[in-house]
Amino acid sequence: MPIAPIKTPCIKVCAVDGQTGYCLGCGRTLPEIGRWVQMTPEARDDVIACLPERIAHLEAIGKR
Repeated sequence: MPIAPIKTPCIKVCAVDGQTGYCLGCGRTLPEIGRWVQMTPEARDDVIACLPERIAHLEAIGKR
């Protein structure tokens, strides 16, 4: 049985903002990015649920 690819919010814009700690591309933190493949699908979904708010914050402060 083939292995399904891991769902990811990565958009290949990998730069972490020093002020917020969020990736300017996807909104994840470095620890989240680093352990992404070890996380359960549920844990990844929890992080993904937080990303729209993080991205909106980055946009509001002019970082994105």
